[in-house]
Formats: sequence, structure tokens, C-alpha cells
Amino acid sequence: MNRDILVIGAGVLGLSSALHVKRLNPGRSVAVIDRLPGPGQGNTAKAAGIYLNLHTTRVNYLLGDSTIDWLYHLQGGLGYQIGLHQYGYLYLLDEGRYEKLKRAIPRARGLGVEVRTYEAEELGPLIPDLTMEFGDEEAEQMGLKPITGGVLGVKCGNVDPDALAQSLEAEFTKLGGEVFYGTEAEGLTIKPKMELGLPGEPYVWQDLTVTGAETSRGPIEAETTVVAAGVWAERLLAPLGFDPLMRPKNRVIFVFDDPRLRRLRLTLGFSEVGSLPFTSIPGTSVYLKGDPSEGTLWLGCADDLGRRYGLEDDPQPERGLYEDNIYHALVRYLPCFEGVRPVNSWAGQRAVNMLDRTPVVAPGPGMIYVGSASGYGITKSDALGRAVAALYMGEEEAELYGGRRLRVGDIGIDGRNVGKETFKV
Repeated sequence: MNRDILVIGAGVLGLSSALHVKRLNPGRSVAVIDRLPGPGQGNTAKAAGIYLNLHTTRVNYLLGDSTIDWLYHLQGGLGYQIGLHQYGYLYLLDEGRYEKLKRAIPRARGLGVEVRTYEAEELGPLIPDLTMEFGDEEAEQMGLKPITGGVLGVKCGNVDPDALAQSLEAEFTKLGGEVFYGTEAEGLTIKPKMELGLPGEPYVWQDLTVTGAETSRGPIEAETTVVAAGVWAERLLAPLGFDPLMRPKNRVIFVFDDPRLRRLRLTLGFSEVGSLPFTSIPGTSVYLKGDPSEGTLWLGCADDLGRRYGLEDDPQPERGLYEDNIYHALVRYLPCFEGVRPVNSWAGQRAVNMLDRTPVVAPGPGMIYVGSASGYGITKSDALGRAVAALYMGEEEAELYGGRRLRVGDIGIDGRNVGKETFKV
């Protein structure tokens, strides 16, 4: 099989890249392959479905904010029902973290981020289930700190990852793109740019290039191969000596459907949606989100220190992670969880950029790598796909949705220039 462009991975990054490469190059043949049987069935399907633009660097803000605008266009303009609900992203903060985050707000607002702040006395009426002060020895021993404030990103919310992947696939195939599921990339094919036809090729002094991939369907030759395989990209790139600047790490989601959590899930006052925002619990690496479409409450855990790095093809929630670990701190902040157990759970993996937690779009001979999104692939997917398309066409800048522009080299490896993100706790 021969194609002009081969995209490995049918998650949101692969499908977005394929869509925009095909959109700008209608005469070129573009094929997407994925080992799974449908779009976005890897870690895209296991994601929390967050979108946000809470950033203080221009690069991250452009990636996130332009993608959010594109998501609204997909649903409102093109008619895809992708489960968009703008209900904000709320950081609940102890005194130290609150002061730290407030210092970053002017810079974020200067980029265009809409941010609201809440003092403790304002949070109480909005989240009546929340305990903000403890005053007991047990809480002190646990290291739990009183909540003194909150910071809300307004242009943030929920998207259905499955529906998003399906909409990208539909737009791509409308343009004549091809998708081959159940097709695993077993390795990238490397050949000399000028083959001599001699035994022993390639030699160390020859210029090498990627010419496609060996797959379970057979070899696929391509002028350009886009590696968008998420946490599995390292398996393809490590034999080439190409460093994608990422390592895989687990994230776990628990789903609750209990009447004792109804008032918390239907928290009013932060948005017109009438649902609990994505809410980060201080110092616990845990966030909550209300799911308006299902009427459930989700709890995610993506802790850093204490959770090993390592690729897993079928990650599972650690035994006792909720009951023996998360629960003890969670129930102190939110007593409504007393005796409540999840009805479902699953684990996925993030491709964590070890350098600066910002995605990478970088060229190699005959290939383009896109990934290392550190858990924010969905919320930056459209901009990253447009960056891949610009890189393929040899352009220095990508035109993002809405007309804003991004220098592609800023999110590359050589000449990388993303700045230091300060909107974090």
C-alpha cells in the first residue's frame, strides 16, 4: 500500500492532524491507521473530557483557546453533538496556593483568559457540601489545610471524547481521507535517501529517512509519516533514536451515581449550566466534575509524586486506590462522600512531557511527531493538528482556528520556545 501521508494513531491528535493535512492538501492521499477497532478508543476514550484555557504563556493559551473555539464551531456550526458544557474549572485552594495563583492571574488576563476569584465566605454558600476549616488534630496530622479561596477559569468545561473523535473522523473522511482500523504499526521503515542497492545498507554514513511503516496489514509506504500514537509513540521512535520528550503515566477515573451526591453535582452559581465545575481539591491530586449528560459525578486522580512512569497496554485502577487512599482526605473536605462508593472506574495513560508539560510537534527525516500533551491533548487537539499540517507544508507559522497564528518551531524540539507556565499549583 502506498500513500502520500500516513498517520499512525486515530486518537484526537492523529485525526486532527489527518483532517488538517488533507484539508490543506486535497490532492494528496492521506491514510490513518490504528490498532483498535474505532476512532479514539485508546487513551482518548479514557480521558476526563476537559477543555480549558487557563494559561499564562502565549503558546499554551493559543493552543487551548483556539481549540476551544473550534470545538464550539464543531457543535454549533457543523452540528456535531460533542457534549460541550461550559461550566468552568475551579481551583479550591489553601492560603499558600491561593496567594501563589492570584499572582499569576494578571498575566493570564493579559492574554485574554477570563478568571474569577472567590474568598472563603463566597465559596461556602456556593458549595454547601464543602468543609473549608477543620480545627482537629487528625486533619493536621493528615496535612489537610483549610480552604481560603478559589480561582475559576470561565471558558472551561466538558466535552465527550468519543463524540469528538467520531466527529473528526467524519470530517476527515468527507474530504476523501481513509481510515484503517485493526491495523497495528509494528515499526517505522527506514531507508537511505539514496539507495545504492548494496548488501548491508543502510550504512552509518548514509542519510536516512522514514519511508512508512511495517504494519499488521503489511508494509505501508508514505512520503511523510505522522506519528500520533500517544503513549505508544516511544515504541516506534526509540529504535530511531528520536526522543519524543515524554514518558507514560497512569491516570484513574472513578464514577459515582449516588443520591447523596446530587446537591454537590448540581452546584449552582458558577455557570448557567447548573453543574459542579471541574473542581480541583487542594493538595490531593484529585479533581471532581459533574457530568450533565449522564447525571453522574466523576473523580479523577492524576498524582505526580508516588506514581511510577511506565507504558501499560491495558492499565487498571490500583486496588484500593479510592477506598484506602483517596477516600480519607476526600471525605474530610466533602462529608457527603461518607459511605459512598464508585459504580465504575477505569485507568488510562498520559504522555507526560518531562521538560515543560507542553505538547510537541517536531519534524524528523520523512516524519512528523505530535504528542507529549501531558493530559491536555483534547483541549489542544485542533491547534496541534493545524501545526502538523503547517509543518508538512514547510510553513513557519500555523494559522489556528479564528485566524490567530502560532510559530510551529516554538513547540518543536530544536529552537523550542514555550515559556514558563505559572498558572499551576
